[in-house]
Amino acid sequence: MKAVVCCGGDFEITDVPDLRPGTGQVLLNVSRAGICGSDVHLRTNLDQFASAAAAVGKGAFAPGGGGIVFGHEFSGEVAEYGPDTRRRWKPGTLMVAMPMCRHGRHPHITGTSPSAPGAFAEQMIVQESVAFPVPNGLSAEHAALTEPVAVAWHAVRRSQIGKRQMAYVIGCGPIGLAVVALLKAIGVHCVIASDLSPRRRELAARCGADVVVDPGTADPFAADPLPSRSTRVAGLLSLPNAPWSVPGNPDDMNLGFDAMEKLRRFAVVPWWQLFRAMHALDKGPSGPIVFECVGVPGMLDRLISDAPVMSRIVVVGACLEPDTIHPISAMIKEIDLRFSVGYNPGEFRDTLHMLADGKVDPAPFLTGTVGFAGVDAAFDALGQPERHAKVLIDPRSPVSTL
Repeated sequence: MKAVVCCGGDFEITDVPDLRPGTGQVLLNVSRAGICGSDVHLRTNLDQFASAAAAVGKGAFAPGGGGIVFGHEFSGEVAEYGPDTRRRWKPGTLMVAMPMCRHGRHPHITGTSPSAPGAFAEQMIVQESVAFPVPNGLSAEHAALTEPVAVAWHAVRRSQIGKRQMAYVIGCGPIGLAVVALLKAIGVHCVIASDLSPRRRELAARCGADVVVDPGTADPFAADPLPSRSTRVAGLLSLPNAPWSVPGNPDDMNLGFDAMEKLRRFAVVPWWQLFRAMHALDKGPSGPIVFECVGVPGMLDRLISDAPVMSRIVVVGACLEPDTIHPISAMIKEIDLRFSVGYNPGEFRDTLHMLADGKVDPAPFLTGTVGFAGVDAAFDALGQPERHAKVLIDPRSPVSTL
């Protein structure tokens, strides 16, 4: 069969051995494959990524060796079943699957290992236990976005955002755009999106962002229509914490003093019990939720410096290089850092159904489709974000340019 193999950072369309599904596996005819931002990075950093994964016990990522067939975002039709499968779906059924398989007891992440070639090919192998039929007539194009939207959905769930909390999405690549769309789908009242690219700011607005900001000319954190909620929210607890809890803002410090005076004068129960109750019910002051969807060195430290006090920063962008932060800045502002990666099977399934039910419209993400001959051009285009966000590969398409 034909496949696009990456070796040493170069792509080659070549014939590779036909695949045979093993125990518990299904062979799919690939319908569409998405090019992920991580693919763009991994093109030249796969060994570095694999080493980092191995260091934290995630050995399912394997170095490139003799070449890798990328592609962990995909949809495809059932072609053949391997041994010990339930054969749940008829041949030709459109499917998506979590990008992982295993040989015996050895797991592999699809599209990162020679043992688990990905969807930049005419056919691919998936594990039946983590495969899902596409419902409601969802197109192959939109179904192929289940995986990246699931990454965004996991990040949104990790954030534990409330509908009335402010959300800032920093970086409007495909994952950032999906985060914007999901935040609006669950009813978050105000989402501010920031990106240097005019094209991606336009796409963020189409995905539902309430405010879009060019960080090259304006501070995203100054774009809140009601800025007081981003800074004064910490005032009530600023006095008990430390005198520098709201740096350089005496009005907010005075809010803490004023609150204590009123509590000690008028509270019908001991004032300290009110603080205990707020803590027990998790009802104390909180800042906005910031989604870091860029993944370049220096961005995390900049957000720690610029974000409002008590912000929760959810790190979704995958930075493959060493980075530095100033912990004391995060301490003084009581910044909450959460790192997010992947999704669980329930989130993957729910994402597929949100797409199929029309709760999330992925159309703004999709900006181009190419065949195998256009993979090089697509990777180059995605490195320059002025035109494209998400490019799909159609194995049967003759298109070679964008």
